[in-house]
Amino acid sequence: MGSKWRKAKLALGLNLCVVVPRTLEDSPSVLEASERHSDVALLSPANSNTGSSRPTTPSPSSHGLWLSKSGSKSSKQTCSICLTKMKQGGGQAIFTAECSHSFHFQCIASNVKHGNQICPVCRAKWKEIPVQGPSLNPSPGRASNGPVGWPQNDALMTVVRRLPPPRRDLNRRHIMPLYQSADPAIFDDDESLDHQPVFSERGCSCDNNASDNMSLKSIEIKTYPEVSAAPQSNTHDNFTVLVHLKASAAVTSKTPSRNQASLPQFSQTPRAPVDLVTVLDISGSMAGTKLALLKRAMGFVIQNLGSSDRLSVIAFSSTARRLFPLRRMSELGRQQALQAVNSLVANGGTNIAEGLRKGAKIMEERKEKNPVASIILLSDGQDTYTVSGSGNNQPQPNYRLLLPLSIHGGDNTGFQIPVHAFGFGADHDASSMHSISEISGGTFSFIETEAVIQDAFAQCIGGLLSVVVQELQVGVECVHPNTRLGSLKAGSYPSRVMADGRVGFIDVGDLYADEERDFLVSVNVPAQSSSNQTSLLKVRCVFKDPLTKEMTTLESEEVRIARPEIAGQVVVSIEVDRQRNRLQAAEAMAQARVAAEQGDLAGAVSILENCRKVLSETVSAKSHDRLCIALDAELKEMQERMASRHVYEASGRAYILSGLSSHSWQRATARGDSTDGSSLVQSYQTPSMVEMLTRSQAMLLGSPSAQRLVQPLWSVGSQPKPR
Repeated sequence: MGSKWRKAKLALGLNLCVVVPRTLEDSPSVLEASERHSDVALLSPANSNTGSSRPTTPSPSSHGLWLSKSGSKSSKQTCSICLTKMKQGGGQAIFTAECSHSFHFQCIASNVKHGNQICPVCRAKWKEIPVQGPSLNPSPGRASNGPVGWPQNDALMTVVRRLPPPRRDLNRRHIMPLYQSADPAIFDDDESLDHQPVFSERGCSCDNNASDNMSLKSIEIKTYPEVSAAPQSNTHDNFTVLVHLKASAAVTSKTPSRNQASLPQFSQTPRAPVDLVTVLDISGSMAGTKLALLKRAMGFVIQNLGSSDRLSVIAFSSTARRLFPLRRMSELGRQQALQAVNSLVANGGTNIAEGLRKGAKIMEERKEKNPVASIILLSDGQDTYTVSGSGNNQPQPNYRLLLPLSIHGGDNTGFQIPVHAFGFGADHDASSMHSISEISGGTFSFIETEAVIQDAFAQCIGGLLSVVVQELQVGVECVHPNTRLGSLKAGSYPSRVMADGRVGFIDVGDLYADEERDFLVSVNVPAQSSSNQTSLLKVRCVFKDPLTKEMTTLESEEVRIARPEIAGQVVVSIEVDRQRNRLQAAEAMAQARVAAEQGDLAGAVSILENCRKVLSETVSAKSHDRLCIALDAELKEMQERMASRHVYEASGRAYILSGLSSHSWQRATARGDSTDGSSLVQSYQTPSMVEMLTRSQAMLLGSPSAQRLVQPLWSVGSQPKPR
């Protein structure tokens, strides 16, 4: 008996960790190395330098206490379910189980009322369980353990703090399933918007009513004809004009508020609050390191949302579950969201369509709306419920079936929420994820290496949290009476030329702060005998300010070219040449992908090689233009990922599709195993994305305590889960 008791205490000492919540007033820390191998790993804290106090993800490096043979005082002082302090005489009943672990009575009563009689800490089966009567209510001075106003899904609040067992116990692991309560029929239970002035992550005032600040958002419009002069007697049928746009934002404080005076002003740029729904794959293939890193990445997202931003999480496997409604990420909201995400357990199949259906339902049925809205989808597998059985008459799956009608516009309601899709690992269906993002107006990112998932999410939300322009429409109008538009090369953005050929439009939508867009306009240039110049066209931008809701119209100067009698030396605009190269490379990528899908990998590689040769002879290449160098590096990488059918299936397809997504939307995506801004293939990152990436990478690698953690954690005998 004594030997068994010693073994039990030793197992507790090796495998369990109790964690206490903390605020950013303390020094930041990083996630311990061993969480990478745990199904229920702890979420990592955000590494923030702001002066605000907020709950962060628990971190064993700074305040987690390993349970020794004699037990842990911390485990008796902290409730392992709600992660708050337990104090005798504090007005809250405390339950001590037969295994000696203590919890708030209300927390553990909610946990066991559905039949769960296992200790959330040591997994011991209890013979005596607490029963909560209907009249018991939380103390007035203490926050409720369940989310305020949230439908109670009590098991979601049970956070299992268990590190990987020794290898001898790998085949005897037990996972507590989530209690599945029914979702409401209508998702109109979103938390009310906060209309008070709040402060963004950069320390700036973000007032939905813009009463204390004067927003000065604008778009910079530049135009570049391919050559500055053309002989009077010559006509040009496909003369190219580059339209370059850049979104900028500035704010001038009229009357600094009391809060503004007390907080450091890291930036003078306000931002629009966001409604974000994350649709997360928790199928069986996500078990282990993948799920642990997904939880950590979601922890980073939660910690970097502001108090006016709202978040809801959908978890899907064979079915889909809403973990909680749209809730503001206040201090309490963050804490509850962290608890809910940390309770996820992987099992079942992959029903992407059901996850997206519920995600879109949240967006459609919300009572109030923040100015910016988006869905983030992550999956490591293939939908086995909706598009797997295509039939002989339809060899190519219809990926539109994965999207609700409201997202792909089939109901003509005008409702559209972009879905930013993240394909995780070598087994995900890159074609379906790319199609989902393309149809909805979002981007597709390929997360090849598990450790990059947090950086990929960071880059995405860095953009979403910096939207400064909405509903942008670009109009191009001919000025000369004999001039007509030929084509508008706008990538994936919807474009059209009117029947008379005099006017064209490009629907751009949202722009992030400092984001740029380049469009090539083809126009005919008539012969001219009586003038020294020809006015070709002018550009007009109409857009909405996401904070003030005001519509603004900006016009460019007329695009003119000189018309000398005799042709001089022709100098091609490097700006125009650069964008031609980008479009040509994107076209080569698309053609190579078609060839590869048909089994002709050699032909696909040849297409990419020919494109590289053409690019090398351009004006941009001879000028050592950075974009041209980046395109060549990207095409070369794609060639290498087509070395064999196995390599193409594992990573080549996803890498090409994420590249196509990036170039067609002119927006940064994660590709392969890096989101490093110094990488040549990262041509569209904005300062906000880079800033968020810097935070993520500093959190993961910047703390000196990270190295000190590794040896103590692995010296106690924990083993990584076999792949």
